[in-house]
Amino acid sequence: MHMNVAPHLLTEDRAEYERLLDDALSTAHARPELAGVGTRLTVAQLRSMTMNATALVTTAAASEYDHFVKVREQNRAALGARPPRAEPGAGAGVVAIVNVMVPVLAGTAAAIFLLVGGVLHALAPSVVFGGTLLTAGLVFAALAAAGLLSAGVGLLVTALRNAPAEAPPLDDELTRAREAWRHALLERGIVPFLRDALAAAAPPDALG
Repeated sequence: MHMNVAPHLLTEDRAEYERLLDDALSTAHARPELAGVGTRLTVAQLRSMTMNATALVTTAAASEYDHFVKVREQNRAALGARPPRAEPGAGAGVVAIVNVMVPVLAGTAAAIFLLVGGVLHALAPSVVFGGTLLTAGLVFAALAAAGLLSAGVGLLVTALRNAPAEAPPLDDELTRAREAWRHALLERGIVPFLRDALAAAAPPDALG
């Protein structure tokens, strides 16, 4: 079906025009001025007439539509001007690997030194080497604990950095502008056009 679309009505807003028209036709019973829908003219006839008169109908809300488009473009420009999030470099990956490997290696060394040193100290308390291994095991255990703490902090920082950015709330002015256009288009454009079309149509009993 061919539609005569108003020059100032953008393609992305044509669907909204059709939705408003369909809503008006589906709720015509709630409007006394549209009581003739389905009797004088069918819903399909009225829809076709209103679609073909889109240029005329949308003119009734031209000022509200122009404001809505302006605010929408400003909102899109503001969102597009936001700086992109910096991606972590190769250095960050190396640090993460080190943070993971240090506690693992230090913990393994601590376990070996403590085990061997404990066995030697138990079997030969007079052997100094056993005490040295125990001391080394404690040092590596401390390094493992410090590495675990550092890895935990690193993981927390990475998680916070890579957390998805919260979507910016829809601009209040844009919402108001859109609703103002929809209201004006419905009340000053679509409904009056349907009312006039019904008034111009001859009632069924006048056709006989």
